[in-house]
Amino acid sequence: MHGDQVITIERIALLEQPIIESLHTLLSACINQGASLGFYAPAKACELALYWKMVARDISNNQKLLYVLYDDNEIHATVQLALCQKQNARHRAEVEKLLVHPGSHRQGYASKLMAYVESDALQQGVQLLVLDTQSGDKAEQFYHSTGYTKVGQIPYYVSDTSGQLHSTSYYYKYLAANKSSLG
Repeated sequence: MHGDQVITIERIALLEQPIIESLHTLLSACINQGASLGFYAPAKACELALYWKMVARDISNNQKLLYVLYDDNEIHATVQLALCQKQNARHRAEVEKLLVHPGSHRQGYASKLMAYVESDALQQGVQLLVLDTQSGDKAEQFYHSTGYTKVGQIPYYVSDTSGQLHSTSYYYKYLAANKSSLG
């Protein structure tokens, strides 16, 4: 890290091609480094292109919020909130695809991004965030350290390329409890 580093975070309202290309590269790098993100390594370009097309559709339909962290105008991290569409559950959203480029780990990007997302979620009326991650993954330590509570796990939930099954852990964070400290 250098002294004149410029880190910005923004919510993306329209997923345009240059951003899609950067996000595609980021997702591919994370998958190929072994992250459990719903895709097998090596990442297949056609599957990732279809995935980002679906994300773009969900953003335009107000079903997802997409956040991007830039460092010196390059995307280093991203995360999504899938907004619950049920009338009695619009106060909650699911955190999806928290990605930090493998070459950018341990620089605080995930913490900065999640703090921004949590603050913005409250402004959007979202009070409860839920998420899942592969049990035993380093992401579990991160979520625990940022105030998420583990509520359990489901065994045999995801498979790897060899067919081995792995558990998934579930977490939540009630943001409204911290509302006074965020403002």
